Amino acid sequence: MTIDATGTLEPEDVVDVGTQVAGKILSFGYDREQRVIDYGSRVDAGTVLAQIDDTLYAADVEQNKAQTQVADASLDRARAEVSQAKSTLILAQRNWERAQKLGPGPALSQSDFDACKATYENALAGMAVARASVNQAEAGLTQARAALDRSLHYLNYCTITSPVQGVIIDRRVNIGQTVVSNLNAPSLFLIARDLDRMQIWVAVNEADIGKIQAGQPVSFTVDAFPEEQFSGIVEKIRLNAAMTQNVVTYTVEIRIVNPDERLLPYLTANVQFEVDRREKALCVPNRALTWQPSTEQIDPDFRHIESLQNASMPPAWTALSREDSSSKKQHRLWIAKGTYVTPIQVQAGISDGVLTTVSGTSLKTV
Repeated sequence: MTIDATGTLEPEDVVDVGTQVAGKILSFGYDREQRVIDYGSRVDAGTVLAQIDDTLYAADVEQNKAQTQVADASLDRARAEVSQAKSTLILAQRNWERAQKLGPGPALSQSDFDACKATYENALAGMAVARASVNQAEAGLTQARAALDRSLHYLNYCTITSPVQGVIIDRRVNIGQTVVSNLNAPSLFLIARDLDRMQIWVAVNEADIGKIQAGQPVSFTVDAFPEEQFSGIVEKIRLNAAMTQNVVTYTVEIRIVNPDERLLPYLTANVQFEVDRREKALCVPNRALTWQPSTEQIDPDFRHIESLQNASMPPAWTALSREDSSSKKQHRLWIAKGTYVTPIQVQAGISDGVLTTVSGTSLKTV
């Protein structure tokens, strides 16, 4: 018993490579075969995919290097001024200590005493200013280095490299094209990480989703290879259902292997989920279970269907009538007997929409 659905082949992992800077595409890199990067190119992690014009970003780097050197020199000057202020403070402190011991009097006039005190206090203030200048210079140097690091990163962003090993599915830019980076990074390349493992995303109706579970075997075909049948395994059922024209569907992910990479991304897959299996089962076409012969085709012993309720009906019909009322899955199947057909009672099992399995004691006597 199977459930039929349609899905799309998807790479197992797709990386959208963009850019954080704006500029003109100057050139493309080279793939493993040393060919210019293009659709289908195989690349390794770190492979250069494209080069963006970096003239403006290189100029910013040089400017920020110069500003960093200026900030570094300012810090050296501020530290030197601290040393100078420290020496001045030491001399002023010693003079003030001597003045305090002598005090205003014959040996030291009041004006000289006041001058020593003022000089010492000015030296203290000068020391504080010098230390503040060092802190300011250190902050300026940190700011300049951050600006330099930022400009270096932007310069590096001009070289677009592959973050993973894979295959280029889509190249979305050309040489000479200008890319503009704003709130959303523009997409340049689409890379499939590995095409020897892929997925099928299948939309399954809500009426059938309860019959599907992880690990369930799946078979599918694609129009590119109509004579071949491929297999896979249900990996997961996504819970974010979608509604289209009041029909609710769930996306089921199917894991498949593609060692020769014959199956290409985005092919349409005609999928059959194997819900149940019967080995060596007897099957009949579904139409055979509903087919009704004309009176002339029926064996004479079974022609008078309207007499099934009469006591004079053939023993075979009596058994058939009794079995019919015992189960809703009981069906009457007509079997050829010479030039006529005769009925037997069978029980219908699972169906794939075309064939249905049947069983019953009557089959043993046929």
